[in-house]
Amino acid sequence: MMGVLMPSALLLICLLFQAECTESEVERSHGAPTQPPPQHHTSRSENDYEKYSKRPRRTECVQCCDPPDRFAAYPMYQPQPQINITILKGEKGDRGERGPHGKLGKTGSAGRKGEIGLKGQKGSIGAPGEMYKTNYAAFSVGRKKPLHSNDYYQTLVFDTEYVNLYGHFNMFMGKFYCYVPGVYFFILNVHTWNQKETYLHVMHNGVEAAILYAQASDRSIMQSQSLMLELQDQDEVWVRLFKGERDNAIFSDEYDTYITFSGYLIKPSSEP
Repeated sequence: MMGVLMPSALLLICLLFQAECTESEVERSHGAPTQPPPQHHTSRSENDYEKYSKRPRRTECVQCCDPPDRFAAYPMYQPQPQINITILKGEKGDRGERGPHGKLGKTGSAGRKGEIGLKGQKGSIGAPGEMYKTNYAAFSVGRKKPLHSNDYYQTLVFDTEYVNLYGHFNMFMGKFYCYVPGVYFFILNVHTWNQKETYLHVMHNGVEAAILYAQASDRSIMQSQSLMLELQDQDEVWVRLFKGERDNAIFSDEYDTYITFSGYLIKPSSEP
């Protein structure tokens, strides 16, 4: 009886051993350790621990060319195709409608001054403007040249301008023109000539308003005449030398001024 059971027992033991070996190989192929590390060995290094760990080693590299039974636990890497969208650009579309204007922005800083442009053409003469109205008028002029009488009356023209407020005295004509009606004060100063008479008129609109006269003498003297006149707009006041019925003259030189004529407004007519 024992002889019959011995072969059967040996066969069963061989089958169990074979099944255990097969299970061990399967676990080894999946990275599982055949036997866990003993608990009392605490001094083992981390590499020994990782050998028995179920996690793959950090240095273990899985490549796509390895046989599939080595990385069956990991998903297969399949590269996705990439499409260059720049080559799929379509044709240019039609231009859209213009949108509404936006809000005005802030004013920027002033730019640099540009270059000076070319000179433009001369414009046409404009219409004359109104005469400037003012309540002041005054002048004072002088002459540095002597003057002798001839066959005609000579207007005394002055060559030196001391005061000519608003240009009411015309230096070219030798006349004062009234632009501010009112009462004026005038004064004339001359230097006589030796052995010659001095005979002048202060004129108001072509009428003798006052006379300055000095007889012939061996000595030359300063002579003066003054008066007040009430003038209207555009009235004229000037000085003339009497015509040559007598030897008439006034003296002056280029170094000193001996002949002066002055006038100023005392009271304008616009004031009460």
